[in-house]
Amino acid sequence: MDFDLLRRLCQTPGIAGHEDRVLNLAASELRPLVDEMSTDAMGNVIGVKKGKGGLRVMVSAHADEIGFLVKHIDDKGFLRLQPVGGWDARNMMSQRVAVQCRDGQPRVGALQIAAKPIHLLEPGEVKPPKIEEYFVDLGLPADQVKATVDIGDMVTMDRAFVDNDDTVMSKAMDDRASVFVLIEAMRQIGETNAEIVAVISTQEEVGLRGAKTAAFDVKPDIAIGLDVTLAIDIPGSPPENAVTKLGAGTAIKVFDSSMVSHPKVVRRLRDLAEQHQIPHQLEILPRGGTDGGAMQLSRGGAPAATISIPTRYIHTPNEMCAKSDIEATVNLLARFLEDTGAQDFRFRLAER
Repeated sequence: MDFDLLRRLCQTPGIAGHEDRVLNLAASELRPLVDEMSTDAMGNVIGVKKGKGGLRVMVSAHADEIGFLVKHIDDKGFLRLQPVGGWDARNMMSQRVAVQCRDGQPRVGALQIAAKPIHLLEPGEVKPPKIEEYFVDLGLPADQVKATVDIGDMVTMDRAFVDNDDTVMSKAMDDRASVFVLIEAMRQIGETNAEIVAVISTQEEVGLRGAKTAAFDVKPDIAIGLDVTLAIDIPGSPPENAVTKLGAGTAIKVFDSSMVSHPKVVRRLRDLAEQHQIPHQLEILPRGGTDGGAMQLSRGGAPAATISIPTRYIHTPNEMCAKSDIEATVNLLARFLEDTGAQDFRFRLAER
């Protein structure tokens, strides 16, 4: 698989509402694989691979990453931030960030906390950080900062993509890894009767917004969300809270706080994984949602599930995935799309 594409996707900045560069990159890869391509008012990229009169299946992976907007520039040139997406303040300490400035050139700054350094703190003064205490230091005079940075400019983590042979690590694996999976699965699929609507959605991190509007227009018969999920198989967490394990295969979602996956869709995904010897695991995520939840509730609803990539350290600059899990996710999605239409997922009343 072309893991250099995954690198390029992860390194391209794009928070909710500012996904343009990511969407253009992904669309350039998806365009040769579909019969039609369009966008909508939310910026979703929608590629259609025509079927042979079968069901319409919508698959959605979101383009946006978590990040920040510049909300204030003080008299000394320090930037204050508005989080866009779910941040844990503990994971922001002493990182580097890229401010996407009006001239198109990113400025790299230090993400620091407004507090005395550890050398000057008394034991009782050490406290957990709060998001509102963080600022960005661009190391420039205030007049130069104000000449190049605007309120509302996008700020993302500045971290390189790392390929460790068996694993990959980067900011924005959530959810560029799934955009990568969608593109690779579309390359791989063979004949299918289904009409496949491949969507690269926007603004998932702030409320599943893009998938909601796209699904309303697409009106899918079946919906599959693609996302990362927690792999908490690390020190400090008991095994029963792991959710998934890195390297144990793709994850078939049973439940999260945005959806209860359709049992028949879950069963079919499991059957296909077993039939094609695709490593897989079942996922129950206590909190968090995916595009699958939005698509499931659109219009009159659709049988829906989510296929997830186990990922350590989600919503940090060090999101880590196993290449084997990514490949398993591509394979399962491709097999499901080839198979779509072979099963009837609708609920039917029992005959008397």
